Amino acid sequence: MKAPLSWIQDFVDLQGLSLEEIGETLTMIGLEVEEIILVGLEKPQAARLRNKYSGLSWPKDKFVVAEVLEVRQHPNADKLTLCQLNDGTAEIIVLTGAPNLYPFVGKGRLEKTIKVAYAREGAQLYDGHQPGQVLTKLKKVTIRGVESSSMIASEKELGISEEHEGVIFLDDDAPVGMPLADYMGDAVFEVAILPNMARDASVLGIARELSAALNRPLKLPVGLEIQVGGEIEQKVALQIQEPELNPRFMLGLVEDVKAVPSPYWVRRRLALAGMRPIDALVDATNYTMLETGQPLHAFDYDLLYSRADGIPTIITRRAAEGETLVTLDGAQHKLTTETELVSDTKGPLSLAGVMGGEESGISPQTGKVLLESASWNFINIRKTTSRYRINSEASYRFSRDVHPALAEQALGLCLKRMQEWAGGKIVQGVLDHYPLKREDTQNTLIENDMERLLGLNIPIEDAKAILERLGFTCSLQDGVLTAVTPSNRTDVETGTVGKANLIEEVSRIYGYNRIPTVRLSGELPPQLGDRRVGFEETVRDTLVSIGLQDTLAYRLTSIQREERVLPSALADNGLDYVRIANPISPERTVMRRSGLATMFELLERNYRNADGLSYFEIGPVFIPVEGQTLPDEPHRLTIGLWGKKRETGWSGEKPGEYGFFDLKGILEALFQGLHLEDIVFDGSREIPTFHPGKSARLMAGGIEIGVMGEVHPLVRQNYDFAEGPVLAAELYLDQMMALVDKGFKVNSISSFPAMVEDIALIVDEDISASRVEELIWRAGGKLLKGVELFDLFRGEKIGAGKKSLAYQLTYQAFDRTLSVADAAGIRK
Repeated sequence: MKAPLSWIQDFVDLQGLSLEEIGETLTMIGLEVEEIILVGLEKPQAARLRNKYSGLSWPKDKFVVAEVLEVRQHPNADKLTLCQLNDGTAEIIVLTGAPNLYPFVGKGRLEKTIKVAYAREGAQLYDGHQPGQVLTKLKKVTIRGVESSSMIASEKELGISEEHEGVIFLDDDAPVGMPLADYMGDAVFEVAILPNMARDASVLGIARELSAALNRPLKLPVGLEIQVGGEIEQKVALQIQEPELNPRFMLGLVEDVKAVPSPYWVRRRLALAGMRPIDALVDATNYTMLETGQPLHAFDYDLLYSRADGIPTIITRRAAEGETLVTLDGAQHKLTTETELVSDTKGPLSLAGVMGGEESGISPQTGKVLLESASWNFINIRKTTSRYRINSEASYRFSRDVHPALAEQALGLCLKRMQEWAGGKIVQGVLDHYPLKREDTQNTLIENDMERLLGLNIPIEDAKAILERLGFTCSLQDGVLTAVTPSNRTDVETGTVGKANLIEEVSRIYGYNRIPTVRLSGELPPQLGDRRVGFEETVRDTLVSIGLQDTLAYRLTSIQREERVLPSALADNGLDYVRIANPISPERTVMRRSGLATMFELLERNYRNADGLSYFEIGPVFIPVEGQTLPDEPHRLTIGLWGKKRETGWSGEKPGEYGFFDLKGILEALFQGLHLEDIVFDGSREIPTFHPGKSARLMAGGIEIGVMGEVHPLVRQNYDFAEGPVLAAELYLDQMMALVDKGFKVNSISSFPAMVEDIALIVDEDISASRVEELIWRAGGKLLKGVELFDLFRGEKIGAGKKSLAYQLTYQAFDRTLSVADAAGIRK
């Protein structure tokens, strides 16, 4: 968020503090300053600056306030004018092509002079005719026979905005000759607003934090005093159909307004904050939103009256199937029943909390404004934003949860500004429907709580003072501090979490940098290697070397998302999930019990961007255990394959799709890299998540260490997978690690050549290939060094219920070169 210094100082006095000190203070209390953009002010001079700076300074001898006395036509150019102006020291002739000065040509000496920003010869400023910010230096030039060495500046040339259609007209009270930096020099703090500090997505929020950190008084803006009911009830009606989605909705009405330009100081502040000024009506809503953090929306009342053929009724509701809405950006949206709308009796007016509709928006002809200030369910706003791919300043704030109490403050401020800036008359009273009131949370602290959690003894009186500066209502009795959360905060919980929230606020304002460094009271314990970490790194390195991509998935999920892989596949003695006490969304309410669901979601989300996917993830799952406070957290390896295999070699042969044996080969290579032997792929029992006949349990010494196979068709239906088989495996790393020896033996290599031969065996259909392989190894003796299945055949030639298994056998001796007769003897 961009917050101009001049705007922040409306609410907290920062005199005596440098830009460096202000930026450092903001960063230390959790509002990281990404950049300070200079708009006229000088860059601090120091050997080492902690903040990043950009922008343009206005030297006081080069940039001043001036007044235009007369505008004459250039004698040799139709589109240029000559302005006679006073810069406080002398009258000068300045050449300019600004179109907003044309109306004053030929009017002689102006009765009411025009205050402007004047740049003298030698001034450095941005070139208004070049894209971006290209510096240029003013020097003496002759244009069409007229000499000029200075200029009247536009906003782009001064670094205020990209506006270059005309020069700046300053407010009438601008003192001639005053250095421009003293009159309107500024700096913009670009602040990163973290999710847990969304309350500070406003100038007032940032000022409140500075006020608390610096212990300086906070001055709140004063708006119209709100009175519910009155004359407005004869002008408009209001209905809320689902309070869960719309806890509060307020309406005010301003008549006899004109869409005139806002005062220049308003337009300048909006531009510095990153918003384009439009007119007094739109600017009032945007200015109030940026100041308070509460978005507002303005409707053209006359349009609503015309649509309703009388007094309009504003209704907040879900969209009906098939309804459409053209938003202010000109895009048409087909709405779903999950979308919350603001509508009237004729149809949709706006996407609630996201963007207004084109049909009911205000225009230069608007004479009456119906002003909305509302509160919306932040989860529904996130879904709407994602569904229609609309990101607006309003949705940014509502999706982070705006307290319903802000609606009243913002409405009063905006009504007052529309009256002052657009010359309107406020209709007496407002409508305020507040069916779902949010109660302020209350928590208690004792002094020991802070020492226990922080390791720092902050006196309870100091904690009370800090919380009060942040807006909490506090009382202290018998050493117990009771704090009621202010109405602008939605992030403070109750109970244990609420206590921790308060301590975090106290420590943040007290200063993390003030927490002393304490030496350890004893010797460091011996640093032992973590076997689990080393084992998992080996697994990770092996899979990456094979060509798989390492991934990291959310551990938070929902029961519905987990059950898409089939509930029976996840059943574990009927135990429940680990549930989240304060979930951030309905999709993140429990901890996962399996890695398969998150792996399938990853494949589903990414298959459109590639011809083939080969992913793996190593991470914990969370299994509740009866009688235990904390769940078990066994680590799992999950592998997912889909699509075309990677091309290997220079043959030009197109790679085929991943199949069962590709996954089996990856697992065998992993086991080989871990020196795990005698792993059996047991396909005799079905696994609910996987396709019957194309799946296996992985067994080691009678212990199940994982499952693998092709995903079951019923599971595929629950996901938006592309055509082609989806392969997956889930391995139990804890069981695998227990089987891996810390050391392993290395067999010596024979100096004699190996002998390779192929055999084919016809067996009954119900005999597994692994069982046949086991028998081959048993019969092969010491000379048999390798057995590899390379072909499977079924057909009429071998009869029904039969299959042919073809194996490649490798023989090798350490004392001689084997002959054909040796191999034949083994084969018999």
